[in-house]
Amino acid sequence: MTKAGGTNIKTIESEEAIQSAFSREYIRCRVDMLAAVIFSIFVCARAHVPRYITSGDSQGLNISDPLSLVNVFIGTTNGGNVFPGSTVPHGMVKVGMDTDSPHNVCDSDSDTYSVRALTPADPSIESPLIRQQAGYDANATFNATGFSQLHDSGTGGGVPLSNFKLWPFASCNSTFESCQTSMSSRKALRKVLEDGTPDDFASPGYFSTNLSTGIRVELTSTRRVALHRYTFPGSSTQPRIVVDISNDGQQSSTNPFMTIDPRSGRVVGSAEFAASFGPGRYSVFACFDFQGDGFNISAPTEYGSWLGDFPVRFATNLQQVYFGAHLTHIQSQIKDQRFISELGALLTFPRDPLPASTTTILARVGVSFISTDQACENAESEIPGFDFDATRAASEAQWSELLERVQVDTADVDTETVELLYSSWDTFRTLYPLYSIQAPETFALIVRGLINIQQHEGWLPECRGATAQQFIQGGSNGDPILGEFFVKFHEQAEALNISAADLYNALLADAEDQPPNWDLQGRQANIWKILGYIPDDIFETSGTNTKQVSRTLEHAFGDFAISQVAQILCKKDDVAKYQNRSGNFFNVWNPNTTVPGGPSFVLGMMQPRFANGTFNHTDPRHCSVNDPLQSTCFLNAANRDGFYESSPIVFVPHDTARLLDLQGGSSSFISRLNFIFDEVRYNYALDIQIFSLLMPSIDVKNYFDVTDEPSQQIPFMYHYADRPGLSTQRSRQIIAADFNVSVNGIPGNDDSGCCVSHYLTRARVKAEEFLILLTGAMASYAFFYLAGMYPVPATRQFLLSSPFFPRISFFNTLFNSTTTIISNGFQGNPSNGTGGHVFIESVKVNGEAYKSNCFLDWDIFMNGSTVELQLSNDIMMGCGYGLDALPPSLSTGGFDSP
Repeated sequence: MTKAGGTNIKTIESEEAIQSAFSREYIRCRVDMLAAVIFSIFVCARAHVPRYITSGDSQGLNISDPLSLVNVFIGTTNGGNVFPGSTVPHGMVKVGMDTDSPHNVCDSDSDTYSVRALTPADPSIESPLIRQQAGYDANATFNATGFSQLHDSGTGGGVPLSNFKLWPFASCNSTFESCQTSMSSRKALRKVLEDGTPDDFASPGYFSTNLSTGIRVELTSTRRVALHRYTFPGSSTQPRIVVDISNDGQQSSTNPFMTIDPRSGRVVGSAEFAASFGPGRYSVFACFDFQGDGFNISAPTEYGSWLGDFPVRFATNLQQVYFGAHLTHIQSQIKDQRFISELGALLTFPRDPLPASTTTILARVGVSFISTDQACENAESEIPGFDFDATRAASEAQWSELLERVQVDTADVDTETVELLYSSWDTFRTLYPLYSIQAPETFALIVRGLINIQQHEGWLPECRGATAQQFIQGGSNGDPILGEFFVKFHEQAEALNISAADLYNALLADAEDQPPNWDLQGRQANIWKILGYIPDDIFETSGTNTKQVSRTLEHAFGDFAISQVAQILCKKDDVAKYQNRSGNFFNVWNPNTTVPGGPSFVLGMMQPRFANGTFNHTDPRHCSVNDPLQSTCFLNAANRDGFYESSPIVFVPHDTARLLDLQGGSSSFISRLNFIFDEVRYNYALDIQIFSLLMPSIDVKNYFDVTDEPSQQIPFMYHYADRPGLSTQRSRQIIAADFNVSVNGIPGNDDSGCCVSHYLTRARVKAEEFLILLTGAMASYAFFYLAGMYPVPATRQFLLSSPFFPRISFFNTLFNSTTTIISNGFQGNPSNGTGGHVFIESVKVNGEAYKSNCFLDWDIFMNGSTVELQLSNDIMMGCGYGLDALPPSLSTGGFDSP
């Protein structure tokens, strides 16, 4: 089987600022949050050669080699779009393989996908399979087309990045001019293993594959530089490498530039490319150097520029090909004029002079968003000696240090299968709370970058790709990210080089000032401040008039986050103002809305509303997995009914206690949550019995949508009705049913960390297989479920469940503290998530009885604590009996003090 292991350049001049803006998760949203960040914590992830650990082998909380547990291929297909190539933690460069995946198509006018498992198929037959946004495809029937330096991970939308591909030729027939350099001509299959999977191998900081041409490809990287190692077979008398300047994931390049230095073989180049999820374009620059592995290459033996399938020997720049007389001759031979957009350099290298059967060439690629000079400086400073093994070892060391911050004990785990996964709009819910626990210094760098962009552009960035602004998905979701940081780290902000005044001013800009285009930044703030909701019938020219209900809820939560920061800063008037505005979700609550054919206790929904106060009825099933009209509800013209990527049934506000009251109290609230999980219907609302008889192979679904972020908190909402056992059971059922450790192991886009990169562990414990899967937004979501928690963003609370381990520890580098959660009475995890000895009976912190069985405060993680959970098999266990036992809500005064 497959083996495992925008800132505006004119206003921000430093490479570090642009690098930071590019490489950190905040610059992309769902389709787009830069997947640079998403390897955040991969504890217990098993990779290449499966290692089965018996209970006698267990080292408890001392995982000495966490990299051996990482499987970077999990979630690479089935819509997970995880990047499995080489990167370092929070690196800008993500060097990896691109494939042609010819039958992966996506409706260009929408973000809708028909998700299926990838199987070998006739490439001539189009089928509604999703594109591989991270370049890689685990299906061995697809060809490799190049090894590019930049990728995203876990995104949807257009295929992003995939810039500056290299391609090794074992031979090009007999002459330089005969080399077929275009992407469609040069591509080649990978070698295939006995089980039909491609001969690919990867671990954090390293990727390799063996091509059918006999060339072995190995990749590693630093923050801004990629290092390739190509081993050519003995039959290759003239090893050649293609430098592709123009081809990105969308074939969108304009203004290409390239020069070749014949004396050294150095190639520098640049181009402008289209953003993947917005109207912007970005410029990126690269510097390519080559050296023999074990022997010196003073200069290439042949060099030239190429256009389409036509190399021109000794042409040192594109002008000699692109504008020269030779172009007329080329055009007369090219039937498909699209080839004109494909261009680059072709270099021939000498063989290894030693009597060896192979020749190995190293290619070093520096990347920059400033200039080619900066790209070369990056390359020379980060990898000065072309030492591949040392570069790989340094990358692995960075990953090891990061992964070792979380430790789990699997000594008594006897479960058969457990899966854990771990993306602005996608990622604010779970990814940044995870950074709070595991990577606070990185979180501070991201926040500093967000504030810096706001100071230059006026508003916090929401979706950014490769320095270009992209479309907002929800509301101004940078607000809860800054709120999350400040409520947890306000005492350390100054030491982390974060100005409280600058942070608060950035929040106020989002809250009070309407931008020229609120599709790209900020909010539709003017009407929000007047009406307290976004109406259905106020049309403005400064943004798209859609997602009115969704944006109302997002803005309300953003104002809640601002109120939390104002409270810490003792701005009493602002606390009252933004707390009041955070209750605006009530303005779109229609108490009379019901689900067609649904039970009577499901009464009241969020609904679109006109400016005069009357409601504009939307079928609550709209945008759900059971929408009878199969509405897409993405960023397209077809989305006209007020919601984004989820339905009125599952959209919930932050003040859960008030929502509970609106729905008739605890009993009705619990019944309604059960309806979301247990009501099973088909998309076309056909009778389920009839449907099952007529089309038994088609899936039927309940209303809970595990593939998208708005549903993430729902399984834990039973806590607010004093039924945490139900939350525990629902969250465990989701992990058991929807996440696994295959390449199809993520239910939807990993979203740079929401569903983002999944990593897994396999351990043989008491003769059962134990699987854990971690990473991105989905990944961070799954991480918290597996760790027995769910974070309430922009607060100091974590809703509490029981972990999937008898013991789990978190080391916080900022506080130099370790918090350990011990599950007393742990008896393993039920394979289907139902029942078991997994429900919390009582909680102690540092030996003292704790105030609640339902949540933990941030102080526990800040100070370093031992949390002991006493487990039972009683699902009826509540949150406790004290006044503070239930989780805090705004309407109950739970957030009246910082």
